[in-house]
Amino acid sequence: MNSKIDSIVVVGSVALDSVKTPEGETQDALGGSAVYFSLAARHFTKVKMVGVVGEDFPAPHRDMLSTRGVDTSGLQALPGRTFRWVGRFGRNLNAAKTLDTQLNVFETFRPKLSEDQRATPALFLANIDPDLQTDVLNQMTAPRLVACDTMDFWISSKRQVLKDLLKRVDIFFVNEGEAQKLTRQTNNVRAARKLAEWGPSVVIVKMGEHGALLLAGGRVFPFPAFPLDTVKDPTGAGDTFAGAFLGSFLASGSDLHDVQALKHSMVCGTVMASFNVSDFSTRVLESVELSAVRQRTREFADMLSCSCNGTAAHTPPAKA
Repeated sequence: MNSKIDSIVVVGSVALDSVKTPEGETQDALGGSAVYFSLAARHFTKVKMVGVVGEDFPAPHRDMLSTRGVDTSGLQALPGRTFRWVGRFGRNLNAAKTLDTQLNVFETFRPKLSEDQRATPALFLANIDPDLQTDVLNQMTAPRLVACDTMDFWISSKRQVLKDLLKRVDIFFVNEGEAQKLTRQTNNVRAARKLAEWGPSVVIVKMGEHGALLLAGGRVFPFPAFPLDTVKDPTGAGDTFAGAFLGSFLASGSDLHDVQALKHSMVCGTVMASFNVSDFSTRVLESVELSAVRQRTREFADMLSCSCNGTAAHTPPAKA
């Protein structure tokens, strides 16, 4: 990229989630990858959401997204019920147990981009079917940046389609289990390097409460999660991270060779995800102000800073 990209299209799910964690539960709360991504990215760039909902989708949810600056003209409403997911988190908040999935109108979702959406300079393909991701990418006119995510199910059923897609992707988001399964590696660093060989210039391996790895410029940079006393609901944390990361990076006007800009975006993504998990559903993302995000970003950057000049002074004495 040689100049700032001012907008991004996200194609993904819009859902009504019912989630139970050790901190409480929700019923039919707003969720879905496209929603979490959009509410995070909207602080930094214009977001155009493409998704599908049923007749039962509450109008206040659409209104909320619109009033937060998200372009919902690509959110179709079809006869039938909205995609629903029921999940439970136990003491291990890194892994959700799916109790019920009702695809409903999402099962036959076939995204068709408008002329304006096709001409948008950046695209994020959330974790939908790789065949659909490829079809959406084929509809784009000439995107300057393409990023995508995936999920375990598609790795099992459409590994080759996903590999082919990655040849055309600039930034790939994947969690550690998916990265290792996709590459058939048992180490996150090796998995990230293998994924980079398949096409993406930047690979981000998400590790839940253990943070994330950034692979860029042939180097691997580890980032911890932002420390919190309480995590109420991890749902959507990965999509929130991706939204803030991409929004921040696009706003910087940097290119994919700018490792410092990528590292800064990792901090932004981590911070936004920390806001998301501090309450259920999208409650915090709907109301959090950019000033609060910037303040926590400064705090996190300060936590990460470490001056290693004059390390000899800290070297333990040799044994006699």
